[in-house]
Amino acid sequence: MRTILIATAIVCAIGLGSCSDESGPTEPTPRQVGVVVAKAEPLVQGGAITGEVRARVQTDLSFRVSGKIIERLVEVGQSVKAGQLLARIDPQEQKADLDVAAANLQSAEAQQTQAQLAFDRQQSLFRTQVTTRAALDQAQEALLTAQASTKSAQALFETAQDSLSYTELKADADGVITARNAEVGQVAQAAQVIFTLAHDGDRDAVFEVVESAFLRPIDGDGTVTLLSDPTQKITAKVREISPTIDSSTGTIKVKVAITSDAPIPLGAPVVGRFNYLSQDVIQLPWSAMTSKDRKPAVWIVDPASSAVSARTVDVAGYETGSFVVKSGVSAGEVVVTDGTKFLRPGEIVSYVKEASK
Repeated sequence: MRTILIATAIVCAIGLGSCSDESGPTEPTPRQVGVVVAKAEPLVQGGAITGEVRARVQTDLSFRVSGKIIERLVEVGQSVKAGQLLARIDPQEQKADLDVAAANLQSAEAQQTQAQLAFDRQQSLFRTQVTTRAALDQAQEALLTAQASTKSAQALFETAQDSLSYTELKADADGVITARNAEVGQVAQAAQVIFTLAHDGDRDAVFEVVESAFLRPIDGDGTVTLLSDPTQKITAKVREISPTIDSSTGTIKVKVAITSDAPIPLGAPVVGRFNYLSQDVIQLPWSAMTSKDRKPAVWIVDPASSAVSARTVDVAGYETGSFVVKSGVSAGEVVVTDGTKFLRPGEIVSYVKEASK
């Protein structure tokens, strides 16, 4: 029995050896990949940003003197006319100052009148040689001093009149009250903002955006759409871009002039859409991206040998479903877009030749 088993094993070994000799080594099948030919195409970029409608001119209104507010005549959202009274502070102190200034002016005018009479009398006496030249000069000096005192008193009186008028806060233009920062009974300090007035007239759409959004030139005018009425599209043109970045938000302020026949409410939220000037760039699909040395890269196919090689690229920007190549790929090169995960440098691949034309 043992002899039979040994003989059977020898026969099997001989059979396996003969089979191995007949098959021989086989060539690996090239991996099938998808490719695209890199070519420069015009890219039009843009985007939508949100903001709000504001008046082109907006002023902060405040009292020029301090005092207790005794009357407030307007509310937020109310339309006002130029010169309309908005609020009033207690004028008792300013009235007292005006009374004192008026009394000082009357006293100065009376002294000037007496000095004028004395000077006239000395002139008459000097003509008849009754008085001396020194007395005439002294009378003239007293008159000049009285006249200067009168001018000073007049200036103080006018200043007191102005101070009394400052107790009334009036609108400096036609517009709408957009903010109120004080109430009746509150003691307002000079230059403290009481109202904010949005002037009637031109309107701006104001946006807070990242700086890179407006580094490239804009292609023509954009459009602004009201969120409350998306069907109303308003022509918009960039009017002002802030040269500084807001330290608290990291954004810049962009003001866009808007023109529309329909009235545009202040503070209305809007969406602005703008397009950059188009430029020729190479765009590749997301599936073409791989990595090399921890940097973005793509697989390039050599048309002559069908061998692939990984090449790092500089990405200029990322779009929906694609990315923009700044450098690293030239127009006309064949780039692998499908099957990039298992490729090795120098590997021979198979692809549809028509796709690379």
